[in-house]
Amino acid sequence: MLRYSPEVEAACGRGAAVVALETTILSHGMPYPQNIETARALERIVREAGAIPATIAVLDGSIRVGLDDAALERVARAPMLKLGRADLAYAIAARKDGATTVAATMDCAALAGIAVFATGGIGGVHRGAEQTMDVSGDLDALATAPVAVVCSGAKAILDLSKTLEQLETRGVPVVGYRTDEFPAFWSRSSGLRLSLRLDAPQEIAALIAAQRALGSRTGIVVANPISPEDEIPAEEMERHIRTAIAESAAAGIAGKALTPWLLERLLTLTSNRSLRANIALVRANAHLAAEIAVALSS
Repeated sequence: MLRYSPEVEAACGRGAAVVALETTILSHGMPYPQNIETARALERIVREAGAIPATIAVLDGSIRVGLDDAALERVARAPMLKLGRADLAYAIAARKDGATTVAATMDCAALAGIAVFATGGIGGVHRGAEQTMDVSGDLDALATAPVAVVCSGAKAILDLSKTLEQLETRGVPVVGYRTDEFPAFWSRSSGLRLSLRLDAPQEIAALIAAQRALGSRTGIVVANPISPEDEIPAEEMERHIRTAIAESAAAGIAGKALTPWLLERLLTLTSNRSLRANIALVRANAHLAAEIAVALSS
């Protein structure tokens, strides 16, 4: 059920630097053709930094670790299940096609022996979770899958304070990369302080190695803020998010459909600035993840 591309299989076999990439961002997070353009750009960025990209999806019931261009195009264009941890075995057993979320990608990366994963933002505790109990499976994946996730914090549509509390409860290190604050995805600052900070990819690789030596099974959140020139100020973004959340509640949108719906609505509310910011931050995260993977492999 696990099928490596020849390139990724060879790289894993010789202990070379490999970076996992998810596919929900392509199938449910961005419109076409920006999604396929971004997928190709991420793979190119990882290669240019000295690592091998391993984009992950389930196609015809097989976990594919490393996609060729035809498979990337298929994920970007064709209807795909949104696969979290609870859906992965079903997609395999029923021979379905699916794009992997952060949680499912972490599980697949751990199964494939890949230690570093780049994405846009992790999921977490949704606003109003005290009534809805809507909490992303990403948090449990981070508590149990030993993969370092390079991201720009959690998506700002979430309750970031509760998300950080839940990560601390689960024993997941949250490391600010050259920052003392938890990033708010489209914005550099959330106002939430971090207790851990590292300023070089080599230092993060040393942290991953230390966790391995200790036998820890948790992941690591590497929080890499969006660049100043690409961010949307937090105050402005918060106004758009509150509008989108109110509209989603009125429309009865919930569960797995909520995050894609909110992201699409924010495209309109921000005149596509949120999409441009999303593309910029995930490109930066792919580059940092590749630098960490190269340092870890050496």
